[in-house]
Order: sequence, then structure tokens, then C-alpha cells
Amino acid sequence: MLQAIADKLDTTVDSIVDFELSLYDTQAATLGGINKEFLYSARLDNLATVFAGLEGLIAYSDPTTDEGIEALLKSSDVSVAVFFDHEEVGSNSAQGAGSVVMKSAVERISTALNGGNVPSPDLHQACINNSFVLSIDQAHAIHPNYSTKHESNHAPTLNGGLVVKSNSNQRYATNGITGFIVRELGRIADIPIDEFVVRNDCACGSTIGPAISAKTGMRVVDAGMPQLSMHSCREVMGIADLSRGVDFFRVFYQKFRQLDESLCREVTE
Repeated sequence: MLQAIADKLDTTVDSIVDFELSLYDTQAATLGGINKEFLYSARLDNLATVFAGLEGLIAYSDPTTDEGIEALLKSSDVSVAVFFDHEEVGSNSAQGAGSVVMKSAVERISTALNGGNVPSPDLHQACINNSFVLSIDQAHAIHPNYSTKHESNHAPTLNGGLVVKSNSNQRYATNGITGFIVRELGRIADIPIDEFVVRNDCACGSTIGPAISAKTGMRVVDAGMPQLSMHSCREVMGIADLSRGVDFFRVFYQKFRQLDESLCREVTE
């Protein structure tokens, strides 16, 4: 292995002090299925969401379109897409979601918007209370050979829409209000919404949602796009769900504030 690395770098083994090496599938993604309705690729979990989140933000704020210009001029929010390292191994690292990265970013943004002055605790807390985090990770679709692994009413299907994930042990951060917001945004964007609650006798993985919520106090929802063969060398998801993911992020950036304010008014009244 060391000799192969040295050859690639055109150096000698003795000159290598240390190294970090990640091996991964380099095959290009491909379409499959009778109607080309499936996407086969490595690392869909969670690069599919990285793609959808970034494309949604670009589509929302595109300064080359009238819609994008209007969104930028009228928005009172700071829209951000964040992609963390180490989600699959617990997120407890300097650059993981369990770190102070999100908390520090909000503090620095609040200071910048306050003319460079550190905001009062009340102003900072107001920013936290007005914030909302989409913790979007891929979701386990039902496998036809292992259908008993899913509850009958919580069995997401490929090309079936975005999945809201809930867990009473707080492995997911979804609650009644944050889940409602995703469902309502789905209704506005005409995106089907599935529900997923893991069986009580099955282990449940976690996401960055609870870590961010606990570190910052922000409202968080856990949702995702369904796929099969998660964590395999080659994974599969529906292309309709990938498109819906992009559309959902775009609509979230466009409509969240209006929806949130209307929700607050209804609760107050």
C-alpha cells in the first residue's frame, strides 16, 4: 500500500511521514429500471441531499432570474446550506454537527447584522427562536423482501415522496410543529410526504438533527428521501424523489418565513 501511494505521488516510501487514505467507488451514477426511474450510485447517503440542498438554494437565490432577484430583495432571512463531516460516526468532532460550528455561525451572523456589535442575549435568542433547521438525510425505503422490517403505515417507497422521520427516543428531532411545517410545505409544493417511525423492536439510527437542536436550541425536523441498500457500495433511489428534494429545498427557502409567521399568528389568536 505504501509503495502504491509513493508511486502515485512520485516519491519514496521513506519520505512518507503519515497519511489518510479513503477508498471509494469511482463508477459514474447510472439510471435503471424499466422506465429509467431509478438512480444507481455510490454514496447517495448522503450526497443526494447535499446535491438537493445546494441546488435548491441556488434555484431560490439565482440573481440571473426575476424570481431570484425578488427573493433576495424581499427576504428578511439568512438562508444557509450546511454540510457536516462525520455524521455516520457520531458527529462529535471539530467539524461535525455535534460541534459548536452551527452555534458559532449564528452568533457571528447575529453580530454582523448588528453592525459588528455583539447582540444582547435577548436579540440573539430571538434569532435562535426564529431559526429553523432541515436535517435532511436519506431514509430507509421498504424492501419487498423484508417488508416486515417496517410498520405497515410507515413504509416509504421509492419515488413515493419526501419522508418525515419521527422517534420518541429523540433519535430524530421531529416534533409536532416541525413535522407539520414539512407537511405543509409539501402541500404547497405538491410534493407527496411519507411518514417513517422505526419499529419498536428494531434499532434506530440517528442523524445530525438532535445534535444541532441540543447544541443551539433551534427548531429542527428530520426528513429525507427514500432509498434502498443504504451504506452499500452501490445504492439506489428514485429519480422523482431527487427532483422533489430539490423542489422542497427551494420552496422551503421561499415559503418558510411566511408559513412560520402565519402559524405563530394562529397560535397567538
